[in-house]
Amino acid sequence: MYHKFQISGEVFRTLGLKMKILTTVIFTGLLIWSIMLLSLSTNFNNKLLDATTNDSKESETSSDKLIGGLLTADFEEGSCLSRYHKSFLYRKPSPYKPSEYLVSKLRSYEMLHKRCGPGTKAYKEATENLVHDEIHGNKSVGDECRYIVWIAGYGLGNQILTLASVFLYALLTERIILVDQTKDIADLLCEPFPGTSWLLPPDFPLMKQIDGYNKGHPRCYGTMLNDHTINSTSIPTHLYLHNLHDSRDEDKMFFCQQDQDLINKVPWLIIKSNVYFVPSLWFNPTYLPELTKLFPQKDTVFHHLSRYLLHPTNQVWGMVTRYYHAHLSRPDERLGIQIRVFRKDAGYFQHVMDQVIACTQREKLLPELATQEESRFNESNIPKLKAVLVTSLYPEYSDNLKNMYWERPSSTGEVIEVYQPSGERFQQTDKKIHDQKALAEIYLLSLTDNIVTSARSTFGYVAYSLGGLKPWLLYQPTDLITPDPPCVRSTSMEPCYLTPPSHGCEADWGKNSGKIVPFLKHCEDIMYGGLKLYDEV
Repeated sequence: MYHKFQISGEVFRTLGLKMKILTTVIFTGLLIWSIMLLSLSTNFNNKLLDATTNDSKESETSSDKLIGGLLTADFEEGSCLSRYHKSFLYRKPSPYKPSEYLVSKLRSYEMLHKRCGPGTKAYKEATENLVHDEIHGNKSVGDECRYIVWIAGYGLGNQILTLASVFLYALLTERIILVDQTKDIADLLCEPFPGTSWLLPPDFPLMKQIDGYNKGHPRCYGTMLNDHTINSTSIPTHLYLHNLHDSRDEDKMFFCQQDQDLINKVPWLIIKSNVYFVPSLWFNPTYLPELTKLFPQKDTVFHHLSRYLLHPTNQVWGMVTRYYHAHLSRPDERLGIQIRVFRKDAGYFQHVMDQVIACTQREKLLPELATQEESRFNESNIPKLKAVLVTSLYPEYSDNLKNMYWERPSSTGEVIEVYQPSGERFQQTDKKIHDQKALAEIYLLSLTDNIVTSARSTFGYVAYSLGGLKPWLLYQPTDLITPDPPCVRSTSMEPCYLTPPSHGCEADWGKNSGKIVPFLKHCEDIMYGGLKLYDEV
């Protein structure tokens, strides 16, 4: 009996142990399964969150790439890398957003250009009418498509400024802009309009006489006005608009309402210009409401137009990106300095060097040098790195600046690195590789955080306005003396119209054109003359 009981107890103990083991296994399994379910749920939620975030990032990136709708997405990226990449890979997002009206106007223009551009039936008919070169009565000549042909010349900065000016005029008047490609424009800039071209075809009927246009030409608008050979009853097939530094007031006032009533009937306009004439367009009471809707912030005109219109070709963009990654991507801050010497014996001048140093140190753009007694640099801290990008025809300016900060420490402990992409000593207008380097340098300057430019330099105007920067303008020296003060901070990022009309469209001839409307004033870097857009706020 005892043995039977003993056996039964052992059996029960064995069964109890097995139950504990089974219970432990089941509990452990449930625990592992719960952890797996939780992990799967977390992963799913994370993936869902990531997908949502990625969608959001892609949406933001897409918006950045198109600059708030300023650009169209209808281009293949590889054909022109700068079009979509420049706006969000190398530059901080611009605080200046294009108006919805400007975006809408650009899309409408693109459709118009596609309908009327080279290779279309409309273009063929328009050029056939141009061949006859007749004077017609009081009616428009041709069909719905009217054109304005831009003639290249007078240096790269001037070309870019006038290209933007002519495009804005085309936008306001619904004309097709065609650009002269006898220079190197096709090697500098990509096509800006999808599905069509803005390049003037080589077989354009007036191509052989394009270089012969001047203010004495019989089809020059100002000359025809003075000679009374144009009026509402005698409309020519084409007109030449002379808008250069030597233009007469009769030439400069072509945009005025009274003049436009006649000019609008002319199907073909040929324009030669070397000035940024955008400010004068605001004098036309017909254009003023339209311009205000397009550009509610008035000093953003060139900033928006240049980012829409001007995209460097892949060759030029390669120069920009290689130099940027090699020298400008690491620094904490970037300062651009553009130096242009307006003298027949231009070169390196000590008074200009002194002016650059005085301006940059006075405005706290560059630190002063430490004295021998000073020891403010703490080697335990990583110093701030500032890159200075100098563009000039003469390398001595950057060499001196580089040696200055190499030989002695700065008073703030900042490390200053100075770079200059090229120094070719002579301007070589219309030489392909020279112009490509110049355009690359303009874009590199536009990628800096602050910028100092020379007075009256169209090269500098393009760079700071493209970058959305309000520059420090170096006053133009006289008599080899450093100006005091050396520079002034502009309150506008618009380029200056260097030779504006003396008066507005409706004003008396004796009235100063800089005092007609509150947002058009004289430029800071020109003591007398010059006209510039300023935001009223």
